Amino acid sequence: MTSPVAQRVQKHREALRAAGLRPVQIWVPDTRRRGFSQKCRRQSQSLLVPAAAAAEEGLEGWLRGVADTDGWR
Repeated sequence: MTSPVAQRVQKHREALRAAGLRPVQIWVPDTRRRGFSQKCRRQSQSLLVPAAAAAEEGLEGWLRGVADTDGWR
């Protein structure tokens, strides 16, 4: 016999699947990991280097050109 909570969760998941959705698992960086903030700082500071900044600007321009943002607020 399953608990009422498990039954509600299962019902909710079935409704999501019926709506055409599926569950996925994604892995993201662990922000609690030792050294995470230093790595972020180092990466963000690398953008201040002129060559890196120029490359970043080129990438941003390309992204703006290919992005489909119609209807965004």
